[in-house]
Amino acid sequence: MKKLVLPALMAALLLTGCKAIGGGSADYSDNSKLKIRFHVDAKSAEGMAYKKLVDGFNKEYASQGMRVTASFVARSAGDSNYEKQLNTDKLEGTLPDIITFDAPNCAAYAEAEYLYDISSYLSAEEKAKFITLNSYQGKTYGIPIQESSAGFYYNKALFAQAGINVSGITVDNPWTYDQFKAACAKLKALSGITAVDMRMDATKDETATYLLYPFIYASGGSFVDETGKIATGYFNSNGSKRGFQFLKDLVDLQYTNYGIGATDFFTGKVGMYLSSGWTIPDLDNKYPTTFPNRDAWGLLPYPKDVIAASANGSWSYAVTDNLRKDKSAVVTLLKYLTNANGSKTVTDATGMIPANKEVNTQYGTNSPEDVLYQQLQKTGKQRPETVGYPQFSVAFRGVIDGLRDGNVSTLVDNKAAALQNELNKL
Repeated sequence: MKKLVLPALMAALLLTGCKAIGGGSADYSDNSKLKIRFHVDAKSAEGMAYKKLVDGFNKEYASQGMRVTASFVARSAGDSNYEKQLNTDKLEGTLPDIITFDAPNCAAYAEAEYLYDISSYLSAEEKAKFITLNSYQGKTYGIPIQESSAGFYYNKALFAQAGINVSGITVDNPWTYDQFKAACAKLKALSGITAVDMRMDATKDETATYLLYPFIYASGGSFVDETGKIATGYFNSNGSKRGFQFLKDLVDLQYTNYGIGATDFFTGKVGMYLSSGWTIPDLDNKYPTTFPNRDAWGLLPYPKDVIAASANGSWSYAVTDNLRKDKSAVVTLLKYLTNANGSKTVTDATGMIPANKEVNTQYGTNSPEDVLYQQLQKTGKQRPETVGYPQFSVAFRGVIDGLRDGNVSTLVDNKAAALQNELNKL
C-alpha cells in the first residue's frame, strides 16, 4: 500500500477553515449524490464563482436526479488542515468525488492515491481544448481551473519621476538582469520609495516559491533530475546558485526587503510589485487614489539572464480515487466545471487566464492580460515534477528566507543536502 500523506506534504500546502454548503455523509452507491471540495473561502469572489457553477449544475441536471454539494476549505499560511482532512477522508473512505489541488502537487497527490486516472474519460479533442493538463507518469489526473503567469506591476508615475523608460520591453524582448537592477537603483534614489517588492517574505506558503522559482531557471539552473529523485548537483548547481545570488543582490543592495507592507505598492510607496494575474482586479477597482485607471500602471515581464523564464501553473480539478466505482456522473460534473462557461466564470472573478482555449482571449496588445498570456505561451516553465514537490518547496522557501544573511553557496548546498535526504525517504 502506498503512503497516504507524507508529513512534509501536510506541512507544504497551507490551508484551513471549512464551511459546507449542503451536507450528508458519502453515499457512493448512489450515483446521483456527488460531493466537491474547493480550496478558497466560500464568501470570496472566487468562492462565489464556484458556488455559481455548483448551483448551475444542480439546476441543469435536476431532471436527471443529479445533485452536488460543495465544501470550502480556505488556504491559510501556517496550517495544513486541507491535507489533514484529505488524509482523514482517505482513511475513513469518505473522500469527496472532486477536489481542487495546486498543479505542482499532482505527482505527490497521485502517489498518495488521492487522485484518479481520468485519461480514458477524455478524448483527444477534449484534451486539446486545454492549454495544459495535469499528468504524471503518462496518466492524466487533473484539469486546470485556470492558468497563471506573473510579472512586475509598476507605478508609471514613479517610473517617469525616476527617468525609467520601459517602452521597448516586451515578452519577445525582455529586459536583462542588469537592466532590472539599473531600474531598481533609480527607483531607490527617489525619496521614501522602495524599488521593488520581490515577495521575499511570502515563505509561509507557496507564494514565494511560485513567484521566484523562474529566476533559477532563467540563470541556467534547475532543481531535480528527470526522475524527480535527485536534487544534489541540480538544486545547488552553478546556475541555480547564480539565480539565488541575483535575488540576494537585490536584498543586499536594499532594492527590496523582507518587511514591505502588503499594500505599500498599492499606496505608492513601492515602484514595482511581483505578482500574478490575481492583482489585476485589485488595481482596477480598489486603489483609485494611486491608480485611477490603467494609464497609471503597467505590467512588465520577468527579466532574462541566460534564458527567458516565467511562472506558470495554478489550481486544478481532480476526480478522487474514492470508493465510488462508477465515475461517469463525476466526470459529467468535471466536464461541466471545465467547459468554456466554467473556465470563464472563475477567471472573470480572479483575473487569471482561462484554462479552456475556447474562452475568448483576444486581449489588447501589450495589455496586462496580454503580457501574462504571451509569457504563458512563450517563456512559462513549470515547477519541478516530482513526488517530493512539497519537500522541494520547503527547501526553496528555506533558501529565500535565508538570503537575508549568510553565503549563498553554503546556504544552497545545505538545503540541497536536506532536500536530498527527504527525497531518499520517499
